[in-house]
Amino acid sequence: MKNIDIKNSNILVIGGAGFIGSHIVEELLKEDVNEIVIYDNFSRGTHENLEVALKDPRVKIFDIGGDILQTDILDEAVKGKDYVFHLAALWLLHCYDFPRNAFHVNIEGTFNVLEACVKHNVKKLIYSSSASVYGNAVELPMTEEHPYNNQTFYGASKIAGEHMCKSFYHRYGLNYVGLRYFNAYGARQDYKGTYIAIIMKILDRIDKGLPPIVYGDGSQAYDFIYVTDIAKANIAAMKSDATNDFYNVATGKQTSIKDLTNILLEITGSDLDIVYQEAEQMFVSSRIADVTKASKELNFNYTIEIEEGLEKLIEWRKNHIDLVAKRRGEIR
Repeated sequence: MKNIDIKNSNILVIGGAGFIGSHIVEELLKEDVNEIVIYDNFSRGTHENLEVALKDPRVKIFDIGGDILQTDILDEAVKGKDYVFHLAALWLLHCYDFPRNAFHVNIEGTFNVLEACVKHNVKKLIYSSSASVYGNAVELPMTEEHPYNNQTFYGASKIAGEHMCKSFYHRYGLNYVGLRYFNAYGARQDYKGTYIAIIMKILDRIDKGLPPIVYGDGSQAYDFIYVTDIAKANIAAMKSDATNDFYNVATGKQTSIKDLTNILLEITGSDLDIVYQEAEQMFVSSRIADVTKASKELNFNYTIEIEEGLEKLIEWRKNHIDLVAKRRGEIR
């Protein structure tokens, strides 16, 4: 593996105001690049996520709009860019509830991004895929050769995106790298709204003095990776000479929901007991990655252990909630 020289590059981050995208923008600022343009419709992303990044004159928000279904606007944003990061997508539960909308955004939208990248001779596209393409584990750890065992529309849309990337590589020579994120968590993660993550649900109950609820026996286990490590994986993928391939972005370590909850109780100093309830619908009950390929070919290795990452998340969440309260005049 050798690194590509990205000095003075112009970069577009589609979905750059979101949870993962905003961290990618901040990692890009550590590189000697010319311009970073954020393309986002702010349906989930926020200006607040970009508060730090926008202090750098190299960063700007594309001011016409940011919808990947508006091909004329997208085309204008991609023009003149050397590298494109594509993170815009509806998430798992949103896809479950609104599959037609998910089809347009995740599949048609990804096609539009690929088409624009070819038209404007983008050097490489970094495509955000997901471990959802694997579905429930057939074998552990899950290598990149693990069969597509997905049963969700979200996973189906990511599989479609992966195969479209492959087809555009072979048909048009568009270089790309696809990254299959495992369970992302960290600062700027949603803690309100319909589709909040399990970590935030547990913390919400602890904040209220209510015992955290775990569905089933808590043995469901996943590979949790902190968001800044995901951002670093994106930069590694851009700078590598890898192309036409997919990589797990994970830690290779498995944490059960029961263990996760106990860590959160310990960090918060809570003496609450876990309440176990009958299992709700679960899309996946077991997931752990083999991270050998990304380490060898992208020179990417995670740096933040689960305990440290959860401490960072809790600190950010507290500060953010306090800041929102101050703005509302609830704290003086």
